[in-house]
Amino acid sequence: MPRPRTFDDTEVIEAAMHAFWDRGYEATSADELCRRTGLGRGSLYNAFGTKQSLYEEAVRRYADITFQNLLTALERPGPLKERLRAFMYGVIDTDVVDADHRGCLVVNAAVEVSPRNEGVREIIRRQSARMETTLCGVLVIAQRAGEVSADTDPLRATRTILTVLNGLRVLGKVATERDALTDAVDGVLATL
Repeated sequence: MPRPRTFDDTEVIEAAMHAFWDRGYEATSADELCRRTGLGRGSLYNAFGTKQSLYEEAVRRYADITFQNLLTALERPGPLKERLRAFMYGVIDTDVVDADHRGCLVVNAAVEVSPRNEGVREIIRRQSARMETTLCGVLVIAQRAGEVSADTDPLRATRTILTVLNGLRVLGKVATERDALTDAVDGVLATL
């Protein structure tokens, strides 16, 4: 009879998420995952299967957190442009002060792992689609309310904003000057 689990899956996934985020997929060893999660190899692999499947869970968890942060920002009161600016400036501030220059785990996964891993590619596709759908819906509402120019194509604007956001996450890994990044945010929001 198997022993009952004595750990919380979400806590283990988040610990693994931080390990992968710190070091990347390839550089994160099974020993490092055991150390960071507090589990032995047997428990870790019995619960999550392979290193790859644990990585996919970690990327999925990070994507969920990022999406929830976007939803929280969009649900705040005030003009849409200011809510978007606050969200994107928050991303910049997080990345610029990060001494480890980790960037975004989803963006890192897209570059490092997704070319060889269909599971990771699918997680990233789903993340992109839900962010696009949500943001586009909010832009349509803001356009109807007169906050966004009637000439703006909401889907095109959404895709531009998300491209800039992903670019910020890449540049945030090396940037030391916040103004260069906030200029990009201000520029894309000025087009609305």
